[in-house]
Amino acid sequence: MSPLAEPSRLPTALLDELDAFLLELNRAAAGMTLPLFRGDHGVSNKHERGFDPVTEADRGAERAIRALIAARYPHHGVIGEEYGEDRPDAEFVWVLDPVDGTRAFIAGLPLWCTLIGLRFQGRPVLGSIGQPYLGEIYIGHPGGSRLLSAQGERALQVRPCPNLTDALIATTDPEGCFNGAELGAWRQVRAAARLARLGCDAYAYAMVAAGTMDLVVEAGLKSWDIDAAIPVIAGAGGLTTDWRGEPVGTDGGQVAIAGDRACLEEALVALKRAAN
Repeated sequence: MSPLAEPSRLPTALLDELDAFLLELNRAAAGMTLPLFRGDHGVSNKHERGFDPVTEADRGAERAIRALIAARYPHHGVIGEEYGEDRPDAEFVWVLDPVDGTRAFIAGLPLWCTLIGLRFQGRPVLGSIGQPYLGEIYIGHPGGSRLLSAQGERALQVRPCPNLTDALIATTDPEGCFNGAELGAWRQVRAAARLARLGCDAYAYAMVAAGTMDLVVEAGLKSWDIDAAIPVIAGAGGLTTDWRGEPVGTDGGQVAIAGDRACLEEALVALKRAAN
């Protein structure tokens, strides 16, 4: 259900090379974000109305990632939250959110992540969810997903949860991110689920892949908010769809991430009523 490129479409040697480079990008981003976390992060507001924070960590990490891509793969394109698009129609395109969860970052909460995804011929094929303060990188492609941490490396696998009534679910901010119809749909899903957690941003995606959470529901996402997670979830055996149960579009939008198809289908009964 997620629009992943098939493993056979990329030679194994190239996939391994890109996988290793993805880890290099995570290390470079961490070198920019960690010194500023719980320190003088230079926060400013992107919008004249409301509060949409950006920090020197966001900008510095994206600059570092872009510099490495330009040096190693100058023919690749880049789409990033902070510095826009560069050759977005290239065969290979990196999709970057240097600090997903900037609000958590400026609050000192270790739930923010660095999201780095790679599209091949317009489809997500490789991605990582990095949380450098915890020393974790969740990385995945069509052949499988794994967690790299101080404890070593282990495969990621979603857990079975066929019933929404047994599910541990999450969203970032229902009051701030959902419109009226979306909020109503979320409340229906929340009422049916066993437990809900808020404010985890993309770290909740990693927890679905790791088998500790069952469902994440979001709306208003941009491509850089979700592209990196699609291969990680798929490689762990999970699903990423829009609120109609279709593949997520290249621009993001309404998204549901689940470890178990049956649980997802139950949630979609409510979500489809508010689907765009």
